[in-house]
Amino acid sequence: MPPLIADTALIFGRYARQTLRSKPALIFGMVQPLLFLVFFGPLLTDLPLGGRAGSWQTIVPGILVQLGLFSASFTGIGLILERRTGVIERMLVTPVSRLALLMGRVLKDVALLLVQSLLLVCVAVVLGLRAPVLGVAIGFVFVGVLTISLASLSYALAMRVASPQGFAPVINSITMPAMLLSGILLPMSLGPRWLDIASHFVPFRYLVDGVRAAFAGEYGDGKIALASLVASALAVVAVTLGARLFRQTGA
Repeated sequence: MPPLIADTALIFGRYARQTLRSKPALIFGMVQPLLFLVFFGPLLTDLPLGGRAGSWQTIVPGILVQLGLFSASFTGIGLILERRTGVIERMLVTPVSRLALLMGRVLKDVALLLVQSLLLVCVAVVLGLRAPVLGVAIGFVFVGVLTISLASLSYALAMRVASPQGFAPVINSITMPAMLLSGILLPMSLGPRWLDIASHFVPFRYLVDGVRAAFAGEYGDGKIALASLVASALAVVAVTLGARLFRQTGA
């Protein structure tokens, strides 16, 4: 097995076991998106949300992207705490690949988010969601790639910020406008023209549109292809930046 893969699996296993031991975190990590689904979703089921798809096919993809956006963006807080307790310094003096130190954590975050997404979709099906299995699978891929991107950027920021108090305001100042302008809550086409135009400068808008198209089974209208391009570019940039900061810290 190549050293990078072996090192990544080692780091992934360490943090996966750590996450499984923290059952309250697993449970409460699903509370907000489920509450959003159960209490906010029914308010919109009888509203014309645009497009040919049903309301749940519009609402659920937005909640999935929201779950990825907020969960992945705040993963860096754990790394800050590890830096303050000396865990990161001890890891950096080992021969483990610096890229593996990043990707092991990121892949753990992806695995956790996909489990949460599966649970969310199962509850949504009970509430009335009807979507093709292939479309749901494509949506999960997009959310997984989004998690890779945002978790990598979150860990990169955590390598430069000294405390959670300095980390959280930066993340909040980015994620809140991104959520409002990406059409997570409602399609941006329902808003005024200027707001719809502004949203096209937010990359998450294209991921939301791509997941919604996948859930509606609309595979040929270009939204999925454009979302794939944006998600891939964002992931490459984020992983490259995160790996570079890990290497610089360990130098």
